[in-house]
Amino acid sequence: MLQTCIDLRSDTVTRPTRAMLDAMQGAELGDDVFGEDPTVNLLQERLAALLGKEAALFVPSGTMSNQICIKAHTQPGDELLCEVTCHVYNFETGGPAVLSGVMCRTIEGDYGILDVTQLEGKIRANDDHLVHTSLVCLENTHNRGGGRIYPLEKIQAIRSWCQQHGLKLHLDGARLWNAVVATGTAAREWAGHFDSVSVCFSKGLGAPLGSALAGSREFVTRAKRIRKLLGGGMRQAGVVAAAALYALDHHVDRLAEDHRNARIISQAIADTPCLRLDPPEVETNLVWFEVDPGLGTAKEVAALLKRSNVLVQAAGPYVMRACTHLDVSTAQAERAAETIRQTLARPARVR
Repeated sequence: MLQTCIDLRSDTVTRPTRAMLDAMQGAELGDDVFGEDPTVNLLQERLAALLGKEAALFVPSGTMSNQICIKAHTQPGDELLCEVTCHVYNFETGGPAVLSGVMCRTIEGDYGILDVTQLEGKIRANDDHLVHTSLVCLENTHNRGGGRIYPLEKIQAIRSWCQQHGLKLHLDGARLWNAVVATGTAAREWAGHFDSVSVCFSKGLGAPLGSALAGSREFVTRAKRIRKLLGGGMRQAGVVAAAALYALDHHVDRLAEDHRNARIISQAIADTPCLRLDPPEVETNLVWFEVDPGLGTAKEVAALLKRSNVLVQAAGPYVMRACTHLDVSTAQAERAAETIRQTLARPARVR
């Protein structure tokens, strides 16, 4: 049944297109641990240029990319500041603490977005009893914030504050491409305000795996050593780097279609009395919503929609997420929207 379902659980469920597979098959290969894979080298050079950084490093996953950056910026016993629902704190299995000995001090934002005024007073004093505050992490677009785009002026203000206080600033830009397409602001403009940036190829861009980090040449040299420590050194990795290169060429601009499709689905949710959009506005490809307990739990609602061949993620007891992507057409988004309207319109519990 999964083959015929409209899968809205995540933008990670995409499969390589035929053309992407052809690019992978034709990739020129070498040993990347020795720095000899020409396709990986090309990807890293291109990404560094796109982000306006001196260098970049290809890694297996976004989690590894973020955690390498955190480790490279900090020392054990340090503290980083982040938004309470961000990915590096909630969805990377305690990586800052486990891998870097770093504590996270969380701050509640506006659907994932922090204002610089919320950072005031959060830097620990220079005292032997206290942790050392050294890093701020932001996320753009913000997953749990509903795919929200970080306002550029807020990033600029936080950057100035970090420079004033000697803190490093890292961007979890797993879905930065969505922000680029939605706003028309170039990736290098977003990235230019950060000491390090992580981007992903296996979400909206549809590659089978892979992320990358970028920063100064010195920073990336340090990051490469940490990648090896964490088991991320790959050999003939050009076979997947080729997919990322293909995605950069062919799958960025089309993200606008995902954004339009997300609004089709969000309208159906808004039209359904027992569902509530949270946040109420959908800016990119993520649609978060709450289920009225009278209808059932999120798992029960997901099971009901699955019987109608629509897969949606149960992300909490009464919280759900729908995500549009490369493998969901406009016709499928419209069909999913109609399924939501028809299946969930009645107030009785779904059990």
